[in-house]
Amino acid sequence: MDWRVFLTTFGVIFLAEMGDKTQLAAMTMAAQTKRPWAVLVGSALALTAVSAIGVIVGGVVGEYVPLIWVKRVAAVSFIVIGVLILMGKF
Repeated sequence: MDWRVFLTTFGVIFLAEMGDKTQLAAMTMAAQTKRPWAVLVGSALALTAVSAIGVIVGGVVGEYVPLIWVKRVAAVSFIVIGVLILMGKF
C-alpha cells in the first residue's frame, strides 16, 4: 500500500466532508431517531458506496481521458453548480 496516497486521500476527504451537508444530515438524523449507531452504520455504508463509485469511474476515466481534461471538467462543473446555487436553482 502506498501510505502517502492513503494519508493524502484520507486527509483531503476528511477535511472536505467536515461540516458539509452530509455531516449535518447525519447529526440531525441521530438526534431525531435517538439511534446513533444505526445512523453511523447507514451513513458509513452510503459514503463507502459513493466513494467506491467515484473510485471506479475515476479509474476508468483515467485510462482514457488525460488528467488535465478531468480537472477542467471538474472545475467547470463546480463553477456551474456554484452559479446555480447562487441563483437558487440547485
